Amino acid sequence: MKLFFAILVYLIPTVAIAQSVWEKPEVNDNEPRQKEQVKAVTADPDAKYLGGAVPMVDGKVEWQLDVDVPGKSADEIYGTMLQYLTALTKSDNQLEGSCVALVNKTDHIIAANVREWLVFTDKLLALDRAKFYYTVIAYCKDGHLTVTLGRISYRYEDGGDDNDGTLYKAEEWINDENALNKKKTKMYRGPKKFRKKTIDRKDYLFDSIKKAVLK
Repeated sequence: MKLFFAILVYLIPTVAIAQSVWEKPEVNDNEPRQKEQVKAVTADPDAKYLGGAVPMVDGKVEWQLDVDVPGKSADEIYGTMLQYLTALTKSDNQLEGSCVALVNKTDHIIAANVREWLVFTDKLLALDRAKFYYTVIAYCKDGHLTVTLGRISYRYEDGGDDNDGTLYKAEEWINDENALNKKKTKMYRGPKKFRKKTIDRKDYLFDSIKKAVLK
C-alpha cells in the first residue's frame, strides 16, 4: 500500500506538467479578419478559334457534320437538305453564281456552290468584307446525314471595295500553320478575322442544318 502511494506521489508532478502543456487558445473576435485572396480566371475569348479549330483533310481545309436522324428515310432527309441549300443560295447575302450545282437523287447526294459576303465590319463609313466561296455537300442515308464544308477561298480588297481584290485559299491562309503562332495560342493579325468569321459561319450553318433535319 505504501508503495502505491509512493508511486502516485511520484507521478503527480508529471501529470501536472502534461496537463499544463495543453490549453485553449485565446481568440480576439474584435480583430479584423483577412479576406482570402482568390484570383479570377478569365476565359480566353479566342479559345474556340485556336489549335485544331480548322481541320485538314488530305491537305485541304474541310469541316464535317454527322447527324443521326432517327425515323427519317434518305428521301426525307434529301428533301429537307435540298430545300435548305436552295434557300441558302438564294438568301440576301449571296453573290452571283451561288447555287445548288449538282444532285444525285439515286444516291441522295446534293452539292451546292456557295458564294456570299463574309462581313468583318459593317459600320457607318467602315464596311470591311470579303467574297467568300465554299462548297457544301450533303450525303443523305436512312436515319443519318453527313455534310461537308470545304473548297474554301476568299476574294478580298482591303477597305471593302467590290473589285476583284486578292484571292486567298483557306489552306494558305486560315489553317493552323499559317494563321497561328508556333504554340497555337494566338492568331496572326492578317488571317485572324478570316479564321474567326469562317468558323462562326460554319458553326451557324451546321447548327441550322441540325435543326432543319431534326424537326
